[in-house]
Order: sequence, then structure tokens, then C-alpha cells
Amino acid sequence: MRTSRRSATPRRYLMCPPTYFRVSYSINPWMDPGKPVDLALAHTQWEDLRDRYRALGHTVEELPPHPAFPDMVFAANGATVVDGRVLGARFAFAERHGEAAVHAEWYRAHGFRAVREPQNVNEGEGDFVVTASWLLAGRGFRSSPLSHAEAQEYFARPVIGLDLVDPRYYHLDTALCVLDPGSGEPGGRAEVMYYPGAFSAGSRAVLARLFPDALLAGPADAAAFGLNAVSDGRHVLLPQAAVGLFGPLRERGYEPVGMDLTELLKGGGSVKCVTGELRPG
Repeated sequence: MRTSRRSATPRRYLMCPPTYFRVSYSINPWMDPGKPVDLALAHTQWEDLRDRYRALGHTVEELPPHPAFPDMVFAANGATVVDGRVLGARFAFAERHGEAAVHAEWYRAHGFRAVREPQNVNEGEGDFVVTASWLLAGRGFRSSPLSHAEAQEYFARPVIGLDLVDPRYYHLDTALCVLDPGSGEPGGRAEVMYYPGAFSAGSRAVLARLFPDALLAGPADAAAFGLNAVSDGRHVLLPQAAVGLFGPLRERGYEPVGMDLTELLKGGGSVKCVTGELRPG
């Protein structure tokens, strides 16, 4: 049965232009330094996404890129923002260590008064996925399990750990997307879509208990990075190659918006990876 059309909520996003984007090292299975990046095309694809957000009524702030950090285009990894409070990133790989300070400086310069430098390794919204009631937190490849307790204490929200077991889905945001964060009240359950094959058996059971009506993606759509998506509660911006998700999303009342970020996928990221969300207090 088709669900009635849903309502979008205006969002505020942070993005970083791919001015210095390149694949000169490999820290995930998608990165191959032997495959050149078409930088002009990467810019065009990034700008198309930014402009689409704005056309949908969202605010997009731009983080100035730094020539030393080619992965800064993946702005979601630099911090997690909940209720106006910022938990910075502490990157797992040396190639990205310096990005954390650049992100923290931007937040402080733009009026975010509560900015915490983390003690434990976490890669921002790569592994912290926010609903109205909880934070879902990935572990297994990048973020430390110790970061979960740190985030729970700082944000005063329950953190639910999920084990990732497939190295292709090295961050939680490559395997799970929040379609609707819910209300945080009884009965106001969040809605998500995810790829079961990315998770351990125990984590699959947890997800099934938390989200019994979740949209489950198949291997082909997951491999197209279809779960690395952004939803405003109505529009779901996702890679256009994830064709198997478009129909099920429409059946649930969402409007899928296909985007081409194939150049950025060479670095192991797509729509969500390049989009940090600035959640107000």
C-alpha cells in the first residue's frame, strides 16, 4: 500500500568543495591511486548536489578546503552536531589527522560554543547516525568502541553500537540511512534503510528489533552506495545508480532524487559523506 506523501524539514548542511580532491593513497577498498580523478567533473557533481539542497529549501554552509587534505570533501566525517553541540573527529588514519583541527576551528568561528575535542577515535557522522531518540554508532573498521560512551555522555542520548563486518562498508553511513528521525516520543519511531550484509548477526538482530519496518537494501544497491544518502523527511538524495531503492522509497511516500557523484565514489564516499548536518540546539 502506498504511504501518503511526507513532509520535508528545512535542514542546515556543511559541505567542502573538492578543490584539492584526489586519490593518492588507499585507506578503504574503494580507493585506487591508479585510477585518476576527473577534478572538473568532481566539481560539477558536487555543485549539482549543493545546488539541489538549496533548491529544496535547505541551507548549505561551505567549509574552505585545505590543500594538504584531499579527503576534506567528505565533510560529514569532521564532526557530529546534535542540539547545537559539536563532538569533533579523531581520525583513524594519519593521512586525515589534520582535518580535525580545521573542522573544529570552523565550528568555533561560526558560533558553536560547545565544541569538544574527542579523546577516542571517531570519524564524525561517518559512524554516528542520529535519530530523535538515539545515536546509532558504527564500529569495526574506523571508530573506536570507546567513542560510544564518550558521545553518550556528551550528547546525553543513548548510543547503540553496531558492528560492521564488510570492509566495503567501513563507515556506518555507507550501510544505513535515517529516512525519518522520528519524534523522540513514544510511538514516534525513526525510519531507516540499511544493508543487512554489512552487519554482524547480533547487530542485524538489534536493527530488526529497533526498526521492524526498515527498508532493506540488496547487495547491488548497497554496492552503488545507495545507503550513503540524505533525507529531509520527504526527499531522499541518493546515488542514481541505486535503482532498486527508488520504487520502495516511493511506496513509502518518499521522493527519491538521484544524484551522480561517481568521481567522489573513487574516494569511497557519496551523498552523505560530503554532507555534514548542523543540527540546532
